[in-house]
Amino acid sequence: MSALAQEFFASRWVQCPPHVSEDAGGLPAGFRAANAWAAIKPDHIVDLGLLVCDGPDAVSAARFTRSGVLAPPVLVTRDETVPNGLRAVIANSGNANAATGPDGMEVARAMQREAATALGIEPATVGVTSTGVIGVPLPTEGLADGVAAAAAALQADGADAFSEAIVTTDAFHKRATLTVQLPSGTVRLTAQAKGAGMIEPAFATMLCFVQTDAALEPKTAELLLSVCVKRSFDRISVDGQLSTNDTVILMCSGASGVAVAPESEDELRFGEALDALLRMLAIMIVRDGEGAKRIGRVVVRGPGLQAAERCARAVANSPLVKTALHGADPNWGRIAQAVGAALPGTAPLALDIAIEGITVCAGGAAVAHDAAALQAAAAGVEIEYEVNLPGFDPADPAETEVLFSDLSHEYVTINAEYTT
Repeated sequence: MSALAQEFFASRWVQCPPHVSEDAGGLPAGFRAANAWAAIKPDHIVDLGLLVCDGPDAVSAARFTRSGVLAPPVLVTRDETVPNGLRAVIANSGNANAATGPDGMEVARAMQREAATALGIEPATVGVTSTGVIGVPLPTEGLADGVAAAAAALQADGADAFSEAIVTTDAFHKRATLTVQLPSGTVRLTAQAKGAGMIEPAFATMLCFVQTDAALEPKTAELLLSVCVKRSFDRISVDGQLSTNDTVILMCSGASGVAVAPESEDELRFGEALDALLRMLAIMIVRDGEGAKRIGRVVVRGPGLQAAERCARAVANSPLVKTALHGADPNWGRIAQAVGAALPGTAPLALDIAIEGITVCAGGAAVAHDAAALQAAAAGVEIEYEVNLPGFDPADPAETEVLFSDLSHEYVTINAEYTT
């Protein structure tokens, strides 16, 4: 795996706020992290990460998958930890500990207990996350040694080590370190995420951990994380598949001494930074969509949000649209087909379609366009599709978006051989 070699805000679909700048690395004040091998993956490949918040008044917020098959780590973290008060997270890769029944619940609790004992904190303040193969018992023979090794290696610049511990089929690390200038002072914001396959707009096979040294009230942390997740991880798709383990955790140490008060300019600016951070991480997950070559953004405007949302997801998850995207084929008929399937009826839809700003369909019929310019636009790395449904108000449309990857030969290869 190679680290991402370009600037973090590398997509035209996410603008870096003027009060935010990229930092050299390391965790915010009040955090430490490390990794270790717990014999979950073979050949001493690191598979266990430990993230600790040393702030005595730590505040946290979390969001989880909406899958009906909830993995034990999700249940333990959601239902058996202190609300808004996580002090640490233990994460493993190589095994999702999902669809593992009561034994899987005990394994998740054992991970929680081991981390708590090693750190000298209460088990209820430790979140548990897992990612990897579903339906296979998580081996625990190396768990105690792995946790002990990670606890002994904790350090303030352990963000990269933690990132390494959580990856599965990821081709590159998804992480960022940002400095945020607020009216009340300067704070830092860091994040580590993983995800490349089993990605759907209702969350994904993804984990994301966010840290800040700002001091947030629990309600503020919950509000900001909820809003920003809806605009980021809820807006992506690689293959339309909903995972059992998705977790996003925000932890606030307060070590900077800068308090983000509710309904303040500090809250607004911090929220803008968090929003940009999570949207860019979401795009990186789509960009890394197992074997992906290009990514698309479909924007649908309609007379109602429900119809627009249904059409956007239909386009983003269409194998025909995704293979055309991969092959740089501006075959807009596949977009029309996906919209028609999402909105069946007895009369033709008078829809408009544009690719990279070039109108190819108006009122439900093909229109003349510059074919050479369209072909050149379709060969880019980021391709934008726009769909206007009949009856929308141009002055105030219901508008939604989904960011999605293409569908490649490599995706099939990776997933055909995933457990073997």
